[in-house]
Amino acid sequence: MPNQTKDNIATIDETGHPYIYEQNVTVKLTSNTGLVRLNVYRPKAIEKVPVIVTYGPYGKDTAYSEFLHHSWKDVNPKHQSEHSAFEVPDPKFWTAEGYAVVRADEVGVGQSPGILDTMSKSTTDGFFEVIEWAADQPWSNGKVGLLGISYFAGSQWRVAARRPKGLACIIPYEGMADYYRDRCRHGGILTLPFLEFWMNRQVKSNQYGLPGRSKNQRGPDTIEGDLSQEELLANRRDQDVENLDSFFRDDEYYASRDYNLEDIEVPLLSVGNLGNIVVHLRGNIAGYVHAGSRYKFLRLGTGRHDLPFYADTEVELQKSFLSAFCKGDDYAGWTEGKQPKVSIAIRKGSVKYDSLEAAAGKVYSYRPESEWPLARTLYTKYFLSPDLSLGFGQRTSDLHERLSYPPLTTVDNPFFHRFTTAAFQQETEITGHIVTHVNVSVTPKLGGPVPKDIDIFLTLRHWDCQNNEKFYTGTIGDPVPVSKGWQRVSLRKVNADHPHHRDHWPHRDYFSTDVLPVIPGEVYAIDIEIWPTSFVVLPGEKISLEISGGDTQGVGIFRHEAPER
Repeated sequence: MPNQTKDNIATIDETGHPYIYEQNVTVKLTSNTGLVRLNVYRPKAIEKVPVIVTYGPYGKDTAYSEFLHHSWKDVNPKHQSEHSAFEVPDPKFWTAEGYAVVRADEVGVGQSPGILDTMSKSTTDGFFEVIEWAADQPWSNGKVGLLGISYFAGSQWRVAARRPKGLACIIPYEGMADYYRDRCRHGGILTLPFLEFWMNRQVKSNQYGLPGRSKNQRGPDTIEGDLSQEELLANRRDQDVENLDSFFRDDEYYASRDYNLEDIEVPLLSVGNLGNIVVHLRGNIAGYVHAGSRYKFLRLGTGRHDLPFYADTEVELQKSFLSAFCKGDDYAGWTEGKQPKVSIAIRKGSVKYDSLEAAAGKVYSYRPESEWPLARTLYTKYFLSPDLSLGFGQRTSDLHERLSYPPLTTVDNPFFHRFTTAAFQQETEITGHIVTHVNVSVTPKLGGPVPKDIDIFLTLRHWDCQNNEKFYTGTIGDPVPVSKGWQRVSLRKVNADHPHHRDHWPHRDYFSTDVLPVIPGEVYAIDIEIWPTSFVVLPGEKISLEISGGDTQGVGIFRHEAPER
């Protein structure tokens, strides 16, 4: 058993760093029984400054170099320091720019006792209180900005919708907005292997009271001492376990994590990654489209999920945006129409997807736009021809060969049908949302049980003039195709009356009341969302669409393999 919780343990270092460093400052929460311990890094020479706040599960005291060394070694050296941490702003850099940085261990993690329940309502409650606390400190000018990657981006959408006092702007880099659709259940299909990896590798290793954290390079041991394995289990809600027990958005588990993007009113700069086709990109676009903010901007870039955030060009955008809304110095013209509402990296030509330049998002130029989706989009229908090629124009025939594929295939044992276009005759840009219309039915195996559902997996690929696939840079520098889509057939019901529904972006509620039967022999027509994209097809190149009963190349660690299948 740990000792009684200690409230007054903060230490202040004003001499050993170019900034004032306060470790383990305690914020007592009113929203739940936990408390939050956080680190404060602030300039020495400025009395009141704006504050950049992060709140997450990776351990505020865990050095970036120890948490994920292979990522750390490639980070822009300007953002490498003693107090650098994974996916969050570097305090040495930002304090020199006139900001305080507050880095908090969310409840149940690091030095913050309580129940660990990631991405939950209680997590948002704690984040909300920390933001209001930061805005109210004597060294704060009352303005708080949020800035971070992945977990530290997705949490921004949820807390911004709650409108905490003092929140001035948000900059979510690669941050999913929809816990169900973007992260856990693509088209209703569970991403269990990723959730297990994430919980075991990146979250449990930082749990409050976990023995041996310092020995395992996860920051210092818990101040009050270790907890037993029984106590650790009782104090933790595992995403992988709880997702297995929840299926629909109206289940309490998912419903408690939901919110309304339209409730967001603060200025936002949403930065998505065109190569992150399985967890964040959809959320960055949905957040931009649906947020109620007067000042909102979308930037769609490329590269790994970790490096572009620290690149000089990206940091200058972050600085100017924060300056406009946290310092009142809009030198870049964000409030004056001088910045494009949308900017898109133009993925054109051949690029070595795993080069360091590509990983850092430095290989493509950006084009300014006025909106998303682009108003000049020509939504073009491609049809499957009798020869099983893809062609655009009018449907040539309703008579096609019936194609079959086995269910529950995997990346290691794939089976798919691939349909390819003829070579493009002219340069063509494909930018925006994609919907695939398929007609499917299910047939029982000889001697097998009667199937009750179908999972459909779609992949859009790009081929050069020599019929070699053109890969793009994925989340961890892996080769990825253009985009992917997924759909469980029993959850095919579309809510065309929902305000978010569009012909190019069908809206599904995924409620328990939406489940429809899947009967052998019946043919079901389904519109399947493929995640939005942008790329250029050059003359002589081709694109193709794959359909399968399981994951194919390019899904990475975000596989859809679970006992429920």
